[in-house]
Amino acid sequence: MDLGLQGRTVLVTGASGGMGREIATVFGAEGADVVVGYRSRPEDAAETAARVGKAGGRALTAGYGLGDPGTARSLVRAALDWTGRIDVLVNNAFRPFGFRPPGDRFEDVGDDWQGKLRDNVEGVVELTRLVAPAMRERGWGRIVHLSSSMVTEGVLETDAGPIGSEYYAAAKAALHGFSRSTAFSLGRDGDILTNVVVPGLTRTFRNEERMANSFGVAERYAARAPLGRLPDATEVARVVVFLASAANTAVTGQSVTVGAGA
Repeated sequence: MDLGLQGRTVLVTGASGGMGREIATVFGAEGADVVVGYRSRPEDAAETAARVGKAGGRALTAGYGLGDPGTARSLVRAALDWTGRIDVLVNNAFRPFGFRPPGDRFEDVGDDWQGKLRDNVEGVVELTRLVAPAMRERGWGRIVHLSSSMVTEGVLETDAGPIGSEYYAAAKAALHGFSRSTAFSLGRDGDILTNVVVPGLTRTFRNEERMANSFGVAERYAARAPLGRLPDATEVARVVVFLASAANTAVTGQSVTVGAGA
């Protein structure tokens, strides 16, 4: 199937590793021009760019930090200066929370939980606002927001899980409402589609060590899934890329779960 991404300009945030690296690489395999957004690891972003090139696409690296409107504007400007267009935005970046030991309570979480909550919502909204005019002008665009199964499932075990998962889930839940509403306002100006991809706990090259120290959470999620395993980042990336492609002509305003059936 021709996904119609050859020569289209794609912005992927948080693309220096993990899920974002796989998403960028799959876009590269479709011949896209990929802007690799990264926060603090230019060497890792360069590795992603090399993978995109090896897959068959072109890549440009550009700094971007959630909660920093200045970097959002510079990311958009870099894309427009490079190719003169923005066809796809993948909002993959997030401010993370680590794992907490059993027994901790969400109300005891400190260390800027309010800032993380705001950045995970407002950063995505701001960048989407900035790319919307370019998409409206061309009458074509695709936006995909990465969410989390925590929004609908919560944490599998009540006594262990990511630090601040309650706040992280709240931030991701906001993206579902935002995407659903913007599907209507963007859709009236052309073939502009917006969706949310909802991964379950997913294996990436970066989180294997974290999973090994997650108090058995990864194993319990895998055991619960109909496929008996966790998905890997490439499997999630393929769904993202389809939704962001010209082959997707009718899916918009939806939330698509990718969790090996869990």
